[in-house]
Amino acid sequence: MLPALTMPSLAQPKGSPFAGRWNFNHVSPSGTRASWLGITEKDGKLDVMYQPTGGNVIQLKDVKVDGKRLLLTINQATPNRPATTWELEAAGDKLTGSQRRGESSMPLEGLRAPALKRPEPKNWTKPEPLLNGKNLDGWEPIGDPTKSRWVVKDGLLVNEDHGSNLKSVRKFDDFKLHFEVNCPDHANSGMYLRGRYEIQLEYDPSSTSPPERRMGSIYGRIAPNQQLPSMAGKWETFDATFVGRTLTLVRNGVTIIDHQEIEGITGGALDANEAEPGAFYIQGDHPGGLKFRNITISVPKR
Repeated sequence: MLPALTMPSLAQPKGSPFAGRWNFNHVSPSGTRASWLGITEKDGKLDVMYQPTGGNVIQLKDVKVDGKRLLLTINQATPNRPATTWELEAAGDKLTGSQRRGESSMPLEGLRAPALKRPEPKNWTKPEPLLNGKNLDGWEPIGDPTKSRWVVKDGLLVNEDHGSNLKSVRKFDDFKLHFEVNCPDHANSGMYLRGRYEIQLEYDPSSTSPPERRMGSIYGRIAPNQQLPSMAGKWETFDATFVGRTLTLVRNGVTIIDHQEIEGITGGALDANEAEPGAFYIQGDHPGGLKFRNITISVPKR
């Protein structure tokens, strides 16, 4: 785990006190889930993007400012479900308020997301393995361990079936990650960087998803700059250099994301604490069959 050397800078608001990027942690007896708001002001009106705890980022259509309050409709009402609404007030680098759904409500607190702007290190450590090829030492299931379908066979990390997600025990800040994956047809998974940003790993022949939700994307955020041929059932490589929130991703020797900023967390993030180091985690709660090998990490030399 690499401690941050300085306090993270925050993106300062311009115009509306609601403008900016905001991180929310929702704590419940079942654990922490995370969501995100990205709010920009255009011609005196607010444009609001919302990342729910799962799925992809969307634009909210029902947005109102009533005095000091920001009113958002997160989910419209249906015949079987009342609307989900947020009511928020801004005070400096914090949004506070509540979520309401029918008679139920819960408190909300959003913190301004850190800018995470820092230069790329000049030197990196020698790559070291995160998988020993013998067992799951250094990794642990998320949630109920009896639901884990992760095993190590013949030196490979294998997700045998739908079950628990898997995360690394160690946490990281800036890094170079290498991994090799064999993803069969109809399989779906993801490698999460710092436990917050998903590299999509899937081959669904019938998928109608847009490019930012296909193989090699940062799910719902960044589409690869080109679509490479499918390698379903074959080994392929990924190399990710992640500094602050700037990512370069190389797939099978081709740079598909080149020094691009990830605006915020993706669906399924373990938390919204973007300024902190985080674990790697691999989805296991979708159709199984994926195999991984040669997972290695390099970190900045100090």
